[in-house]
Amino acid sequence: MTLLEAIDARHSVRQYLEKPIEDEKIAALREAAEKVNKESGLHLQIVTNEPKAFSGPLAHYGNFTNVTNYIACVGKKGKTLHEDLGYYGEKLVLLAQQLGLNTCWVALTASKRKAAAVIEKGEKMPVLISLGYGATQGHERKTKSAAEVSDTLDGPDWYKAGLDAALKAPTATNQQRFFFSLQGSTVSLKATGGFYSDMDRGIVKYHFEVGAGGADFTWA
Repeated sequence: MTLLEAIDARHSVRQYLEKPIEDEKIAALREAAEKVNKESGLHLQIVTNEPKAFSGPLAHYGNFTNVTNYIACVGKKGKTLHEDLGYYGEKLVLLAQQLGLNTCWVALTASKRKAAAVIEKGEKMPVLISLGYGATQGHERKTKSAAEVSDTLDGPDWYKAGLDAALKAPTATNQQRFFFSLQGSTVSLKATGGFYSDMDRGIVKYHFEVGAGGADFTWA
């Protein structure tokens, strides 16, 4: 499965099967987490066989069931933390999809205090990402049109493909509060408000890059 295929196939899943994740898949995720941590300076962690973070009333309210594996999104406190976690966390999300697993970004409906993550001094953990074999593959959600999130629809093919992938990115409560601008080969991506919008921006940014397919452009 390519990254573009993973983007098309991936939907948020909250109910999971009582099926363990194979050791080789956990190893692949941990190897990828180590790689992005070295690149980004983050402290993403793959946590397995730990039910407490998703066993309380918040998880029940969020309709989560059988979540015993997750990605702990940890990093040093700072201005770019949320965007960085979104960008690099989504890399692991799409890898999980390629491995046949399902995921869901979780900000409020899990007990982060009970999560079995290592949080060093000066670090914080704004979100978790549930991980496992979904009871279903999730469902497509309503999405905005390209005209609603870009100042032009007449850009080159790579820009249009990037927009298409960006519109399939998960965002908090599906708010899709972002806007693209194109000037020559320079792309600008702005968050337009809403909670967790900086994290959404990181996720959307990575999707755009995947869709653009290595095109020669720069971020503003």
